[in-house]
Order: sequence, then structure tokens, then C-alpha cells
Amino acid sequence: MDLAEAFRNYEDKIVKQWVDYTLSSYKSSTFFKKSPDKFANPVGGNTREALSTLFKLLSKNADPKKFAEPLDQVMRIRSIQEFTASEAVGPIYAVKHITRELLEKDSERKHLISELYDFEFAVDLAVLSAFDLYAQCRERLYKVRIKEIKTGTHILTDSKCPSNLLENDKSDPVDFPV
Repeated sequence: MDLAEAFRNYEDKIVKQWVDYTLSSYKSSTFFKKSPDKFANPVGGNTREALSTLFKLLSKNADPKKFAEPLDQVMRIRSIQEFTASEAVGPIYAVKHITRELLEKDSERKHLISELYDFEFAVDLAVLSAFDLYAQCRERLYKVRIKEIKTGTHILTDSKCPSNLLENDKSDPVDFPV
């Protein structure tokens, strides 16, 4: 039995645990874990879809440039949450540990652990890409906030939009030029 076959056999289990771990990092994790529907539960649905696609790419040793689309799907959501960069990107690493743990428990596939180098290297590349995407998303978000403050449109918004949070957060020492 080779590593590719082990990935095929364990794909559903690995992705399920990976999604569960990732969704557990949210405050409303029980809600996000319940519904797989992408429209009723966009965070859970998009996370499931993206991580499933990403695992397929990682396990097939695909070109790291192909990681961008599923990672972007996850990082766009995580970048607008109250996560630090490490908290937002951290769950991408979890697939390494989940995969290793499942293979260690299977006596027939335990010997494949020594062959995980390429897979784990691909995960490391995915994490670096995820960090870049997270930083780009955060930069865009702050540019929008600054533009809203400069134009005064933040005054017109009564909802809990991101720019309104700046007005209410008096503890933030950042002073934006108006």
C-alpha cells in the first residue's frame, strides 16, 4: 500500500477532523459545524469546501500556485474575524498532525509516516501562502476603513460594519488621518 492510496482511504476522515478543528476556533463553532449548506452557513460551508479542495491538492503534490484559490476562500473569512495572524493561519497546519496521527493508529499504514516529507512541505508552503493572503485581506480591509473615515461615510452607517467599530473602540491608540 502506498501513500496515495492511504490518502484516498483517509481523505474523508482527515478533512472532517481538519474542518472540525478549524471551525472550533470560532466563537460560534457549534453553529458553523452543524449545517454543511454553503448558503445557510457560509463560514462552515466555505471552510468545508475549501479545505476539502486543498487536501486534494496537498495529497497529490500539486503546484503550490493552485493552493491560492481554496486558501483565499478560507482567509477572506478569517481575516474579517477577530483573529490574530497566527490564529487565522494556524489551522492550516493542523492537517499535518491529523494525517500523521491517523497513519500512526493504522498498523498497516504506519510505515508510510516516513514518506510524509513532501506532503508536510506542501502544507508548509500552503501556510506561507495563507499568511500572505491573510495580510492582503487585512490590508484591503484597513484601506476601506481609512477611506470611509476620510470621506465621512462611517458616520452614515448605524450597523455593526467594520468602520463603525473604529468609532466605538476608544482603546485603540491608532490615530487615522482625516
